Amino acid sequence: MRLIRYVLYFLILLVFSVSGYFLADQLEVWKTCPWCNWVGAAIGLGFAILTLLIEKIIRKVPLKVILGGTLGLLLGLSIAKLLGYTLSGMENNAVRIPIFVILSVMFGYIGMVLGSIKVEEFNMPTFGLWPRGGKRGTPFKVVDTSVIIDGRILDICESGFMEGVLIIPQFVLQELQLIADSSDPVKRARGRRGLEILRKMQRNGDVDIKIVDQDFPNLHGVDSKLIALALDMHAKIITNDYNLAKVAELQGIQVLNINKLASALKPVVLPGEVLHLQIMKEGKEEGQGVAYLEDGTMVVVENASNYLGKEVDVSVTSVLQTTAGRMIFTTLKEESHRKTHQA
Repeated sequence: MRLIRYVLYFLILLVFSVSGYFLADQLEVWKTCPWCNWVGAAIGLGFAILTLLIEKIIRKVPLKVILGGTLGLLLGLSIAKLLGYTLSGMENNAVRIPIFVILSVMFGYIGMVLGSIKVEEFNMPTFGLWPRGGKRGTPFKVVDTSVIIDGRILDICESGFMEGVLIIPQFVLQELQLIADSSDPVKRARGRRGLEILRKMQRNGDVDIKIVDQDFPNLHGVDSKLIALALDMHAKIITNDYNLAKVAELQGIQVLNINKLASALKPVVLPGEVLHLQIMKEGKEEGQGVAYLEDGTMVVVENASNYLGKEVDVSVTSVLQTTAGRMIFTTLKEESHRKTHQA
């Protein structure tokens, strides 16, 4: 894709330069100048560079802003044209033409600026030309870098629970690439894992992924740009970053936290329930054994240190929710029965 873009840039520069060369040859004023053709080629090259610079700026501007500005410009020029008719009776062209030019520039500029700013206030049909999320349109979700690297979003997408359009900003891709190119082998592995997860998500036909070029050069940091993009597109943010989630919520953005989802999906364990577990290691207290559920939840088993590596049946006594996660306290089923009979 990048090679094709460079080839197009070269062709544009070549066409403008050659056109300027031959146009200069057709001008009567320049025919007597032996090197004026090359001046025309230089002018053509300058116009080509200007065109590419304008294209680079426009790529960062949302389509709705461009359309709004264009409509505003046309409306402003139309108003200037109508006002220009009042000057048609003026015979002095030295006064009439400058006034008409001033009116055109003034109303054209005002219309373009107001059109690009106020386009959000009009409930215009989008015809699918630009994203418009929120309650009025398709639900859009801006994906954070942490979620892509985490990888669990791929399983959620494949399960069919993720609806709407997932927005992947270019600045998130750039951050992933920087991590993948890191000299730190751990960071490099995480970055490459994120790129691989994203590639698999794109191959999933049930998920609509849209990569957007919109950027916010005046903002520093990916988190600030994510919030600005979500506000602009009326979208939600998918993230695992606690701080980003809190800042986004303060600005009225709905946040989807994968960690909260995983916590909500953990199986409910009630006191008295019997579990079949393998004792993995000794606990902090004397005689305790530690086991784990399939979702990674720690289970503390009393008087089970002698059963390391063995599978046992345990009875749940209590469940403790901590900031680090959930802990389940149990006793061996045999001892539970014995205590019940003794009582």
